[in-house]
Amino acid sequence: MSASIPLSSTQKKLDATLVELAKQGDKIAFRELYQQHHQRVYALCFRLAGQKELAEEATQDTFVRVWQKLPQFKGESQFTTWLHSLTVNQALNCINKHKRFWDRFLPEQLDADSAASVIDYDGLDKLIIRLPERARIIFVLYALEGYRHDEIAKRLNIAPGTSKAQYHRAKKLLQEMI
Repeated sequence: MSASIPLSSTQKKLDATLVELAKQGDKIAFRELYQQHHQRVYALCFRLAGQKELAEEATQDTFVRVWQKLPQFKGESQFTTWLHSLTVNQALNCINKHKRFWDRFLPEQLDADSAASVIDYDGLDKLIIRLPERARIIFVLYALEGYRHDEIAKRLNIAPGTSKAQYHRAKKLLQEMI
């Protein structure tokens, strides 16, 4: 699935201990999990959403969902792998929820223009947020997070060929921006 950041064995043990304590309702352990992982979660949400406000909301939603679902985490994978999957799901849900709401009031072009001016990050992130929503999501999942096109297609309920086409569109648009 996705490329994960290599964790030290100490970090893995700490995560495992914190997860077990948090599963038992230990809010201090959960706060520590949040402290350890919120920046990576936010970065992924921002890349997918392309807007600071949506990324913040998706990050918050992710950790609410982690608290709710933590008892179901069996430890068959690393906590970070499980967290990554939850983050992608919550970010996509947040994007879709807001899109449906604002589609009733705003023309699509206005929404895209405002998204591009929200944050001033360096390098690639600055260009990624200017991509059209679907192309941006697919580019982030494929190029930055390491998902395969069939995995992206399944998550977004599209054909793998559509994922490939949107990825190539995103690459072309990024090349034109550079």
